[in-house]
Amino acid sequence: MTSALLRARPAMVSDAAAMAEIYNEGIVDRIATFETGPRAAADIAAWFDGSRPMVVVTDHAGQVAGYAATFAYADRCCYAGIAEFSVYVRRSHRGQGVGVIAMQALIEAATAAGYWKLLSRVFVENQASLALMAKVGFREVGIHEKHGKLDGRWRDVVAVERILSENLT
Repeated sequence: MTSALLRARPAMVSDAAAMAEIYNEGIVDRIATFETGPRAAADIAAWFDGSRPMVVVTDHAGQVAGYAATFAYADRCCYAGIAEFSVYVRRSHRGQGVGVIAMQALIEAATAAGYWKLLSRVFVENQASLALMAKVGFREVGIHEKHGKLDGRWRDVVAVERILSENLT
């Protein structure tokens, strides 16, 4: 599958079931999130509050192949222009450019929405995600050691960030 067959668009509540399926694959894989319990479509639908950008990537058949979503970074007003994000790709579509398309669309949507920075944390072992982040212009800020436990084992994460506007003064 080539990227010409993939399309990014804003996510809709009707995508919640597909997004939950994809997220649940990430939970099972134990390399992308500290979460351990599966999510239902209703859990994902709760993300749609109209205030933060979310995008999906669809394949040639219209199936949701991946998504990227933003979340509040902090409650303090001085951080209103910063968003945390997650990006997940359906197992059957990994390695086909879905993540790049999702992140490029999310960066564009976040910039248009007035955000000045995106940030996330990636498990140190998740080389595919770290390569994706580098490819779309994120820098590695450092490692948060023992950031959380997953299956009883402490895990480290790499903090990544990207400034969205060069006109910050």
